[in-house]
Amino acid sequence: GKKSLRQRAVDELKHYYNGFHLLWTDTKVAARMVWRLLHGQVLTRRERRRLLRTCADLFRLVPFLVFVIVPFMEFLLPVFLKLFPEMLPSTFETESKKEEKQKKKLNAKLELAKFLRETIAEMAKRNKADTG
Repeated sequence: GKKSLRQRAVDELKHYYNGFHLLWTDTKVAARMVWRLLHGQVLTRRERRRLLRTCADLFRLVPFLVFVIVPFMEFLLPVFLKLFPEMLPSTFETESKKEEKQKKKLNAKLELAKFLRETIAEMAKRNKADTG
C-alpha cells in the first residue's frame, strides 16, 4: 500500500544514513589500499576497481554536500538528479537504479554483439564471393 509521508521521510533518512555509512567504510578500505600502494604492494584488479569507484564517489560527494548544507537546496536535488543521474555516489543508489543500469549495459552489449555478428556475416559473404 501507500506509505505515509512520515514513513517515506524515515525511509529516505535511513537510505542516506546507510549510504554515508557505506561510503565511510569504502573510504577506510580505500585508505588502506593507498597505504599498501605507497609501500610498494600491488593491488588486484578487484581492489583497483574498488579504489577507483571510491575515489569517484568522494569526488561526486562534493556537489551532493552543497545540496545538504545550503538551506532549502535539498528541494532541488530531485531536479538535479534527473538532469545529472550520475551525480550521486554509488553507495546511495537504490536497487531499482542498479537494475536499470544493468539492463542498459546489457542492451548495449547485445546491440554491439548483433552489429559484430552482422559485420562478420557480411565479410564472410564478400570473401566467399571473391574466392568463388
